[in-house]
Amino acid sequence: MVSFPPESPDDRSAERLAPVTNLSDARRGGSSRGAESRGDASGRGMRDHPSVRQFGRPAAEFPTRSGSRSDGRSGSEHEQPNEPKPAAEEKSGKRASNVSMHQLARRGMSRWELEQVLAKREIEPEIAAAELDRLESVGLLDDAALAVTLVYTQHTRKGLGRSAIQQELKRRHIDPVIIEDALEEIADDDELERATELAVKRIGQLSSYDDETVKRRLHGFLARKGYSSSVVRQAMDAAFSSRGKRGVRFQ
Repeated sequence: MVSFPPESPDDRSAERLAPVTNLSDARRGGSSRGAESRGDASGRGMRDHPSVRQFGRPAAEFPTRSGSRSDGRSGSEHEQPNEPKPAAEEKSGKRASNVSMHQLARRGMSRWELEQVLAKREIEPEIAAAELDRLESVGLLDDAALAVTLVYTQHTRKGLGRSAIQQELKRRHIDPVIIEDALEEIADDDELERATELAVKRIGQLSSYDDETVKRRLHGFLARKGYSSSVVRQAMDAAFSSRGKRGVRFQ
């Protein structure tokens, strides 16, 4: 007969700590020990796991290689990529177009003038520049054409001379080269003829004044209109001649 040595207290302790490895162990009461090793529904067994005791948190909360957590949450919740906003830019572009078309429908504007309007409407500079370029490409914004139009209207309708028209174009920030080209539309004879028309009309309104007063007021009137000194003298001579004052000459 084979005899087995009696179990020592250490052997019985080791048996209690040994994990359940088969169903027979579970039937012999290993279910209680298995519950301790697996952990109950509250997770107490997981908290007693050596990895938890060592690192202070369950392994499920450690980030994976991809940077995400195994519990489904992102490892960088506060980091968001800088994505473009085409919808917002498109909206701003449409607003810039609406403002531009409304302004151009009211009156002719130079590029600089329209740029100031868009800036006051708080349109972003890059969007405003793109809109101005678009309008120029389709011919709706043309400083050269605007300058010629202003020369014609200011000279023919308002009776302004070259100097006054030049100041008006500069005020609208039109390029000096464009201004010079536009002023060539006014011929010397046309300017003198327009100044003479104004002088004759004006002298008729000064019939109650003496010649010196008429001369002073007529000269100031034509000078304010932007006519040169030579044109003013010739226009005044013609005006006095038409009134019968042929003996009066201005040097």
